[in-house]
Amino acid sequence: MNLTWFGSNSWSIEMAGEQVLLDPWFVGDLVFGNAPWFIRGFHTQPVQIPENVSLILLTQGLPDHAHPETLKKLDRTIPVVGPPSAAKVARSLGFETVTALPPAETFSWKQLEIKAFPGAPLGPQAVGNAYVLKDLESQATLYNEPHGYYSKTLSKAAPVDVVLTPLVGLNLPVLGPFIRGNHYALDLIQMLQPQVVLPTTTADGDVKFTGLLNNFISAQGSLDEFCNRLRETLPTARVIAPIPSQRMDIPLQVRAKV
Repeated sequence: MNLTWFGSNSWSIEMAGEQVLLDPWFVGDLVFGNAPWFIRGFHTQPVQIPENVSLILLTQGLPDHAHPETLKKLDRTIPVVGPPSAAKVARSLGFETVTALPPAETFSWKQLEIKAFPGAPLGPQAVGNAYVLKDLESQATLYNEPHGYYSKTLSKAAPVDVVLTPLVGLNLPVLGPFIRGNHYALDLIQMLQPQVVLPTTTADGDVKFTGLLNNFISAQGSLDEFCNRLRETLPTARVIAPIPSQRMDIPLQVRAKV
């Protein structure tokens, strides 16, 4: 399994002989509602769009997950999988093969299996997706949910080999955490018993944010603090801090079959 982090929620996942782009953001600014004064994200270094992409996997339909400007740069024949909100965005941009995958359903692509679980709440009756990806040949598995939300139904997927999750929380006044880390991440890791954990909010790497909202965001905890707590609760789990745009070979041991 090989992983590449492009900052924010954007990853390339290479497993089962396929390359999956997860919540890709490679070009242009990240803004909401055409209001850069409120919040604006941007890459400080150019990002090269990966080649030979097998699949695009989206966790939400919001711009920080289904980034329209980036999606417009990608081949419209690449299949797209995501929750209904993200599928709607992909279809509006002309993608030819789009699968709306609600929680509890499974999508299969050759030797890769993708199972959706409930993710972050998006409204009164809407949630994003969390995913467990499985290589059907090697049985290696990976879990991702970018905001640190998870359902107890996820316990059915344990153990999971690699977990991509926030380890440091991000808070807003009055609203509280909009990205969950700290004890939420510890509980998740205890549930999934991974070999490797990759943090997604320790730093933004080559991504920077400006705007009014950014002035009110505060971090809760630190990566060092989390790693110390993890060593006490699950010393077998290894935390690897990703470097932006650097392809990583993730070392995994074959688990004994029960």
